[in-house]
Amino acid sequence: MENITLHKIAEKREDFSLCAEGLSKVEAGGKELCVALHKGELYGCIAKCPHAGGDLTQGYIDASGNIVCPLHHYKFSLKSGKNVTGEGYFLKTFGVEEMKDGVFIKGL
Repeated sequence: MENITLHKIAEKREDFSLCAEGLSKVEAGGKELCVALHKGELYGCIAKCPHAGGDLTQGYIDASGNIVCPLHHYKFSLKSGKNVTGEGYFLKTFGVEEMKDGVFIKGL
């Protein structure tokens, strides 16, 4: 069985200071992360765009569920991290798990 590390990032989803675009910056495991809320689902990824280091928490989520970097508008799937605009970059994503004792990000 695979050993997956969980890091508590909130007591409950309402504790995130989500911006109007549904994005919030958190820190876990010594890393700055972005938590995204899209269609009722929580997603996690590295907070910096792999292209030019733009702060993804300053971007937005498009209608297809892709996070859009505010610098050059590169888009990444929140589910897979795949760069959907074709530039060839990959965004490190993490699962977010809501449990009775808090909200956890997994796989750091």
